[in-house]
Amino acid sequence: MTSFVGPLAGAVDFEKTSLFVSAAAIAFNPTFWNIVARQEYRNKILTRLFNGNSQVACYALAATIFSLGLVRDFLYERALRDQPTHPALEGPLPTYAGYALIAAGNVLVVSSTWALGITGTFLGDYFGILMDKMVTGFPFNLMDAPMYYGSTMSFLGAALIYGKPAGVLITTWVLTVYLIALRLENPFTAGIYAKRDRERAAGKVEGKKDL
Repeated sequence: MTSFVGPLAGAVDFEKTSLFVSAAAIAFNPTFWNIVARQEYRNKILTRLFNGNSQVACYALAATIFSLGLVRDFLYERALRDQPTHPALEGPLPTYAGYALIAAGNVLVVSSTWALGITGTFLGDYFGILMDKMVTGFPFNLMDAPMYYGSTMSFLGAALIYGKPAGVLITTWVLTVYLIALRLENPFTAGIYAKRDRERAAGKVEGKKDL
């Protein structure tokens, strides 16, 4: 994608504040949910806020993340409208490719949410709501983070539909932010399940001793 972005970077209007507002919103969202989720895991800040009900607390965080996503998408659309178009991104081919990317991206996002459920999608692990086993069916049999990659595809699709090089540039930022988020989230989540497995193993050992 970098080799494609280079020739188009000159068609990006960096004087538009909306470009940087959009980029900030994109970076803020995963930063927010990672900080809040880790505080929940360590200090139960949201569970305490909801009178000890971790399920309700998780749903509240899910609603917050979803709402922030809508704001992010609105700011991205506004940023695209403020930017110039480029001939290389105009015409039916980029437009059709954009719609195809959005459709495929939404399939990845929706199917992964269906497979994981609300709590599995929205950081239920940090609330102590753990899944019994790893989800390996579609779309997780294709990639490890279908929601992140699907979202990235939708950003790129919108950039092509609007014919805006700035959208392609922002998409590279989206991918970068998500890859950083994965480097933070994957080891932490793996640690949560490893702890659960150790506790289960210890419980079995204690059970055998009691017998």
